[in-house]
Amino acid sequence: MERVVKRGLACLAAMWLAGAGAQDYPTRPIRLVCPYNPGGGADIYSRTVGQKMSEILGQTIVVDNRAGANGGIGTALVAKASPDGYTLLLGNSGPMTVNPNLYKNVPYDPIKDFAPVSQGTVYWYVLVVPPAMPVKGLEEFVAMLKAKPGQMTYGSTGIGGGNHLAGELFNLMTQTKAIHVPYTGSAVALASLLGGQTSYMFDTVVTAVPHIKAGRLKPIGVTALKRSEAIPDVPTMHELGLKGYEITQWQAIVAPGGTPKAIVSKLHQAMVKALKDKNVIDRIGPRAGNDLVGNTPEEFAQVIKRDLAKYAKLVKEARIEPR
Repeated sequence: MERVVKRGLACLAAMWLAGAGAQDYPTRPIRLVCPYNPGGGADIYSRTVGQKMSEILGQTIVVDNRAGANGGIGTALVAKASPDGYTLLLGNSGPMTVNPNLYKNVPYDPIKDFAPVSQGTVYWYVLVVPPAMPVKGLEEFVAMLKAKPGQMTYGSTGIGGGNHLAGELFNLMTQTKAIHVPYTGSAVALASLLGGQTSYMFDTVVTAVPHIKAGRLKPIGVTALKRSEAIPDVPTMHELGLKGYEITQWQAIVAPGGTPKAIVSKLHQAMVKALKDKNVIDRIGPRAGNDLVGNTPEEFAQVIKRDLAKYAKLVKEARIEPR
């Protein structure tokens, strides 16, 4: 009850600010919470977009890495922050649309506790195998899985990670069975595949590309419904006959629920402008394995609702037990 009262007072204060000085926002540095460790894709996105937005808004944006619980710790922190526009979140599919379906006691509501600003990027995965694996494409790979039920393994960044869910959806749609091996992050899972400890992996395009080009990994197909500009010669799973197969995830910026619309609008305008910058496009755009979006807060809100329903269905059908 005390938390509800405090949040209500904070919202009233923020509404007063919207009328009294939202046109002057921001007047001090902004904290952008990244719910993952430094150095990863989410951190690179936070710093790249945050730096450009700070130039546009005329205020410093400080990235604050708060990793843990599949992104849940940093996400919960922003859910409880004052809705004044000075604490923002690098929103990600995992904590915002997967965790609520995977964990029994998530300390935030992905709809009520956040004000969507804009979806920034959509990224996807590529199914990769060791170059020595005697398969030329998806059909032969599925045949191998069926010939060795429960014997082949695939690594992921952890239970509920996008590459775990890509593997579960693949199992369901191909009616195959493989053993999931969760790791603590992408680098460890990829090293395990390269070292021969696992059989295959759904890796993010951006981290898989260098190994594909060097001949250390063999790509089978990408998990979106269109090809990636980073590896245009690699077909989609849909093209290869797995009709409708799609696993994509996104990164975005959201504010605490109750943030005044005038402030959200100013942040949205700055973000959309940042996503059109050449340096931003070169660093996190199509050549890095991402599609840039920049949709409206209303459109992004619908994406969140859609993905919550999508992952609820997948978690149930794959029989992934809530933790």
